[in-house]
Amino acid sequence: MQDQPTPAEVIGAVAQFLKTQVVPGTSGALSFQARVAANALEMMQRDLTLSPAEDAAELIRLKALLGQDGDLLALNTELSRRLAAGEMDLSTPGLSDHLWATTLAKLAVDQPTYAAYRASLAERAGAKD
Repeated sequence: MQDQPTPAEVIGAVAQFLKTQVVPGTSGALSFQARVAANALEMMQRDLTLSPAEDAAELIRLKALLGQDGDLLALNTELSRRLAAGEMDLSTPGLSDHLWATTLAKLAVDQPTYAAYRASLAERAGAKD
Protein backbone atom coordinates (compact mmCIF):
# COMPACT_ATOMS: atom_id res chain seq x y z
CA MET A 1 0.00 0.00 0.00
CA GLN A 2 1.28 3.45 -0.89
CA ASP A 3 1.33 6.23 1.67
CA GLN A 4 1.83 9.05 -0.81
CA PRO A 5 0.06 10.51 -2.60
CA THR A 6 -3.14 10.14 -0.66
CA PRO A 7 -6.41 9.47 -2.50
CA ALA A 8 -7.46 13.06 -1.76
CA GLU A 9 -4.22 14.37 -3.29
CA VAL A 10 -4.68 12.27 -6.44
CA ILE A 11 -8.26 13.44 -6.83
CA GLY A 12 -7.15 17.05 -6.32
CA ALA A 13 -4.45 16.73 -8.93
CA VAL A 14 -6.89 15.34 -11.49
CA ALA A 15 -9.36 18.13 -10.75
CA GLN A 16 -6.60 20.72 -11.14
CA PHE A 17 -5.54 19.15 -14.46
CA LEU A 18 -9.08 19.33 -15.77
CA LYS A 19 -9.47 22.97 -14.73
CA THR A 20 -6.10 24.18 -15.98
CA GLN A 21 -5.40 21.97 -19.00
CA VAL A 22 -8.69 20.62 -20.34
CA VAL A 23 -11.22 23.40 -19.74
CA PRO A 24 -9.16 26.20 -21.34
CA GLY A 25 -8.60 24.12 -24.48
CA THR A 26 -12.24 23.23 -25.01
CA SER A 27 -15.53 24.99 -25.52
CA GLY A 28 -19.22 24.31 -25.40
CA ALA A 29 -20.51 21.08 -23.93
CA LEU A 30 -17.06 19.52 -23.47
CA SER A 31 -15.83 22.54 -21.51
CA PHE A 32 -18.94 22.47 -19.35
CA GLN A 33 -18.62 18.72 -18.73
CA ALA A 34 -14.93 19.09 -17.82
CA ARG A 35 -15.81 21.81 -15.28
CA VAL A 36 -18.56 19.62 -13.82
CA ALA A 37 -16.12 16.69 -13.58
CA ALA A 38 -13.49 18.88 -11.88
CA ASN A 39 -16.07 20.20 -9.41
CA ALA A 40 -17.25 16.66 -8.64
CA LEU A 41 -13.68 15.55 -8.02
CA GLU A 42 -13.06 18.51 -5.73
CA MET A 43 -16.20 17.63 -3.79
CA MET A 44 -14.96 14.04 -3.37
CA GLN A 45 -11.58 15.37 -2.27
CA ARG A 46 -13.27 17.46 0.44
CA ASP A 47 -15.38 14.46 1.45
CA LEU A 48 -12.29 12.28 1.90
CA THR A 49 -10.58 15.01 3.89
CA LEU A 50 -13.42 16.32 6.06
CA SER A 51 -15.92 13.51 6.54
CA PRO A 52 -14.04 11.24 8.97
CA ALA A 53 -13.78 13.95 11.65
CA GLU A 54 -17.25 15.34 10.93
CA ASP A 55 -18.83 11.87 11.07
CA ALA A 56 -17.10 11.21 14.41
CA ALA A 57 -18.37 14.53 15.79
CA GLU A 58 -21.89 13.81 14.52
CA LEU A 59 -21.83 10.38 16.16
CA ILE A 60 -20.82 11.90 19.52
CA ARG A 61 -23.61 14.49 19.27
CA LEU A 62 -26.21 11.85 18.36
CA LYS A 63 -25.22 9.57 21.24
CA ALA A 64 -25.58 12.47 23.68
CA LEU A 65 -28.79 13.74 22.10
CA LEU A 66 -30.51 10.35 21.96
CA GLY A 67 -28.98 8.87 25.11
CA GLN A 68 -28.10 5.63 23.39
CA ASP A 69 -25.27 3.91 21.57
CA GLY A 70 -25.13 2.82 17.95
CA ASP A 71 -23.54 3.57 14.61
CA LEU A 72 -24.19 6.70 12.60
CA LEU A 73 -26.85 5.14 10.38
CA ALA A 74 -28.76 3.60 13.29
CA LEU A 75 -28.69 6.79 15.34
CA ASN A 76 -29.78 8.96 12.41
CA THR A 77 -32.61 6.51 11.77
CA GLU A 78 -33.64 6.78 15.43
CA LEU A 79 -33.45 10.59 15.33
CA SER A 80 -35.66 10.60 12.23
CA ARG A 81 -38.13 8.27 13.92
CA ARG A 82 -38.33 10.46 17.02
CA LEU A 83 -38.78 13.60 14.93
CA ALA A 84 -41.52 11.99 12.82
CA ALA A 85 -43.27 10.70 15.96
CA GLY A 86 -43.18 14.15 17.55
CA GLU A 87 -41.02 12.86 20.40
CA MET A 88 -38.40 15.50 19.61
CA ASP A 89 -38.63 18.97 18.10
CA LEU A 90 -36.60 22.16 18.00
CA SER A 91 -37.37 22.76 21.68
CA THR A 92 -35.39 19.58 22.51
CA PRO A 93 -32.12 20.70 24.13
CA GLY A 94 -29.22 20.29 21.74
CA LEU A 95 -31.27 19.34 18.68
CA SER A 96 -31.03 22.68 16.89
CA ASP A 97 -27.28 22.88 17.48
CA HIS A 98 -26.85 19.31 16.22
CA LEU A 99 -28.87 19.99 13.07
CA TRP A 100 -26.91 23.17 12.33
CA ALA A 101 -23.54 21.49 12.91
CA THR A 102 -24.52 18.55 10.70
CA THR A 103 -25.81 20.83 7.95
CA LEU A 104 -22.69 23.00 8.02
CA ALA A 105 -20.47 19.90 7.85
CA LYS A 106 -22.33 18.71 4.77
CA LEU A 107 -22.12 22.15 3.14
CA ALA A 108 -18.35 22.22 3.80
CA VAL A 109 -18.12 19.24 1.46
CA ASP A 110 -20.81 20.11 -1.04
CA GLN A 111 -20.85 23.94 -1.31
CA PRO A 112 -18.02 25.55 0.69
CA THR A 113 -18.29 28.84 -1.22
CA TYR A 114 -22.08 29.14 -0.77
CA ALA A 115 -22.71 32.64 0.63
CA ALA A 116 -25.25 31.56 3.25
CA TYR A 117 -22.86 28.85 4.45
CA ARG A 118 -20.03 31.39 4.83
CA ALA A 119 -22.36 33.81 6.65
CA SER A 120 -23.51 31.09 9.02
CA LEU A 121 -19.91 30.13 9.79
CA ALA A 122 -19.07 33.75 10.52
CA GLU A 123 -22.15 34.14 12.70
CA ARG A 124 -21.36 30.99 14.68
CA ALA A 125 -17.73 32.06 15.10
CA GLY A 126 -18.91 35.43 16.38
CA ALA A 127 -21.22 33.74 18.87
CA LYS A 128 -18.28 31.73 20.29
CA ASP A 129 -16.12 34.83 20.88
